[in-house]
Amino acid sequence: MSRDVTDGIELSDEQREFVALARDFAAKEIRPRARAVDEADTEAPMDIWAKAVEVGLASYMLPTAYGGGGITDVLTQCLVQQELCYGDIGIANFLTSGSFFAEPILALGSPEQKEKWIPPLCGPTPPVTSVAVTEPGVGSDAASLQTRAVRDGDDYVINGQKTWISNAPMSQYFVVFATIDPALRARGITAFLVERDREGVTVGNPMKKYGQRGTLNAEVFLENVRVPVANRLGEEGKGFYGLMRTFDASRIIIGAATTGLSRAIVDATVQYAKERVQFGKPIIEHQAVAFRLADMAAKTDVSHLVTMRAARLFDAGQPATAASAIAKLTASENTTWVANAGLMTHGGWGYSREFLIEKWLRDAKLEEIEEGTSDIQRLIISRSLIGR
Repeated sequence: MSRDVTDGIELSDEQREFVALARDFAAKEIRPRARAVDEADTEAPMDIWAKAVEVGLASYMLPTAYGGGGITDVLTQCLVQQELCYGDIGIANFLTSGSFFAEPILALGSPEQKEKWIPPLCGPTPPVTSVAVTEPGVGSDAASLQTRAVRDGDDYVINGQKTWISNAPMSQYFVVFATIDPALRARGITAFLVERDREGVTVGNPMKKYGQRGTLNAEVFLENVRVPVANRLGEEGKGFYGLMRTFDASRIIIGAATTGLSRAIVDATVQYAKERVQFGKPIIEHQAVAFRLADMAAKTDVSHLVTMRAARLFDAGQPATAASAIAKLTASENTTWVANAGLMTHGGWGYSREFLIEKWLRDAKLEEIEEGTSDIQRLIISRSLIGR
C-alpha cells in the first residue's frame, strides 16, 4: 500500500482513529463490493450504507453537538475521505453525502433548523438526502438558476427542474437552490429545505452513468411545490453565499477523494507490474514502465500536497476559493492521467473487466466535471490572479 497519508501531519488520537477506521472499512466493506456495485449500475449499495452508519462513517463530518463524529476540520475530513475512496470513490461519495446536505444548513440555517434537520443525519437510521443545484440548462454557472421560488403569504411556491442530483432516487429530503428573481442572478439565489413527499415533487428514474455508479443520480421536478417560510435557509438572496462556501469545502474534499483513487491505482499497478513478466523479466524492471510508475506516484503526491494546503487555509479561516479550485483541478486531472497510465501499464488486461483499472478510469473522469468543470476551476484561478 502507498505511504501513510498522515505523514508529517499532527493529529489527535481521535483523528487518527477515524482515519484508521476508514482505512479498515474501505478494505473490508467497500473494495470487495466495488465491481458488483459497478455492474449493478443503478442499484444503491444500501447494505454498505447501513454498515457505515453503524460505525459512524456516514456522519463523521457532522458536529458532536448534533450527534455527529465531530471531525469538522476539512484537513482531517480529507484524510478520512482519501481512505474511503481508496476502497471505491463512487461508494465512498454516497456514504458521506449526508454531510454535503448538512453544509448549507450549518452555514445558513437558524438554530431551530439545525436542531431539527441535523440530528436525524447522525441517528441509527438516517435519511438519504440531496442537494439540488444543477439544472438542464445550468451547470457550473450557478448564479443563472431558473428554478423559481415565489412568495405567497406564509409559503413559497417553487417551480423548476433539477438534473444530475446525487442520491435523488432514494432521498427523503432536498436542499433546493432556487431564485426569487432570475434577473438578480447571484443576489436572488435562495435555499429551501424540501421534503420528498410534498405535493408537486417528482423524482425521475436513476440515470445510467459512465462511472461512479455507487452514487445514483436522477432528475427532480418541482411543480407548484408549496414550502413554508420556515423551510427557507437564511434570508432571501443569501443562498449563493451558502452554496459557494459549500463548494469551497467540497472541492477540497473532491481533491482528497480523487487522490485516494490515484493511490489505489498506483498500488494496484505497481503490484501488477511486479507480477507481469515480459521479455524474460517483470515489467516493472523495464525502464519505460518504471518511469511511468514514477510519474504516477509523483502526480499522486502533488495532488495530496495541494489538497492539504487548501484544507489548511480553509480551516484557518483564510480565503480558500482559489486554493480549493487548484486542489480540485490538479487532483482530478492528475487522477485521470494516472488512471490512463495504469490502464496502459496493464496492457490488454486493463481493457478487460478482470481488473478494476478500466472502472477506475471511468470513475476518475467525473471529477473533472462535477461541482464545476476543470475549465471553471481555471476561470476561478485566473480571476484570483488579476484580483477579481
